[in-house]
Amino acid sequence: MGLIHELARRKSVESLQDEASTRGSGLRRVLGLGHLTAIGLGGIIGVGIFVLSGTVAATHAGPAVVLSFLIAGIASAAAALCYAEFAGLIPVSGSAYTYGYAVLGEFAGWIIGWDLLLEYALIAAVVAVGWSGYVQALLDAAGLPLPAWAQGAWGSAPGRVVNLPAIVVSLAITALLAARMEWGARFNTLIVAIKIAGAALIVIVGAAWVKPERWHPFMPFGMHGVVTGAAVVFFAVFGYDMLTTAAEESKNPQRDLPRAVLLSLGIAMLLYFAICLVLTGIVPYTTLDNAAPVAGAFTRIGLPWAMVVISLASVCGITSVIFANLLAGARIGFSLGRDGLLPAWFASVHPRWRTPHRSTVLLGAVTTAAAGLFPLDELAKLVNIGVLSAFIVICAAVVVLRLRRPDLHRPFRTPLMPWVPLVGVGFSCWLIWGLPAITYARFAVWLAIGCAVYFGYGRRHSRLAVAPPG
Repeated sequence: MGLIHELARRKSVESLQDEASTRGSGLRRVLGLGHLTAIGLGGIIGVGIFVLSGTVAATHAGPAVVLSFLIAGIASAAAALCYAEFAGLIPVSGSAYTYGYAVLGEFAGWIIGWDLLLEYALIAAVVAVGWSGYVQALLDAAGLPLPAWAQGAWGSAPGRVVNLPAIVVSLAITALLAARMEWGARFNTLIVAIKIAGAALIVIVGAAWVKPERWHPFMPFGMHGVVTGAAVVFFAVFGYDMLTTAAEESKNPQRDLPRAVLLSLGIAMLLYFAICLVLTGIVPYTTLDNAAPVAGAFTRIGLPWAMVVISLASVCGITSVIFANLLAGARIGFSLGRDGLLPAWFASVHPRWRTPHRSTVLLGAVTTAAAGLFPLDELAKLVNIGVLSAFIVICAAVVVLRLRRPDLHRPFRTPLMPWVPLVGVGFSCWLIWGLPAITYARFAVWLAIGCAVYFGYGRRHSRLAVAPPG
């Protein structure tokens, strides 16, 4: 296919802007800046603070886990600035998928969307497993332990068969998202407020018990361990992109989406740094490799009441991460279906609830199965490479669009062009390099399946392929 023909087949930025302003999607516009920021915080703050901060310190970085979060945060901040520019410029559901589609064409957009479908489902599954760990800690403290068969996936420990709490929470969040969006948004805002209060409690109470000598040696696993830790925690610091998938449910997307992206990331990173320092300062980092490391740390220093309060806040906080990922994945599926790259079945909007109920239920079913049947470590190995790849594409696309269309009105402009996007590309490539080899193999299999779906179905059925010329 010639270059001119290919350019003609792409959705232009102008067509997407017109689609956002004049073409109704059927979704309710009910989200303000507070709701969007809460979705971003809901996606960012959760398993990173309440689970991975401890496990990464114990197995990869030691007290230098704060550097792991710093490295991941720099890459994430650079990408966030690029997302903010696109969010103001193209306020259409689909986030990275839509942005890549508009600038780089249909196939590039498809690859990003296909990757993110898997990533969001698996991240939700990882978080559901972490949620289960904290719920079980609370049940054990109350003298109501679950039977061994229901405590975790088969192979995670002797006698375990299925992670029942993870299944229950995945199904419950799926049902909430399939119902009216405003109900879910209000619920999410409430639990985000609770978890931020819990995070503040960790810092305020824990600071009095910090012993600086516990930070020595600061980097017991070396710089390679810090980088590996950054790659592992990266998916915990990019949740702001999930709020951009709800563009068509935002009241004022061009104004509020860029603000919500930057505000949610800034608040989250301050909390991550403070909690990493406190956690590794109150107990030896070697004791933090468990399903509920923050709660366990406060139990070890003789504050069981704090353990209970933190566990409750953790349960609320991790719930909001599941909410954000399932919301984002369902909106990606909705956009792919609307564009014809997946069957139109995925783009169906419920006549009463006005939600993409079919894509929500299907993604929720995949998440439920993964959370209930696979151990945490196996899921965590898969969840970063696709999102890092999407970040590389978005950072590159911002530069390409600035060169190609400098005339476009941009409500928010990424500063220090092209250096900020290049930092995002460089750090994302560095973090991909730090991932385990098995991640590359599994990612390649998923990409191969995606190419088969695109060339076997999407290319022939896409909205661009069936549209009349001109």
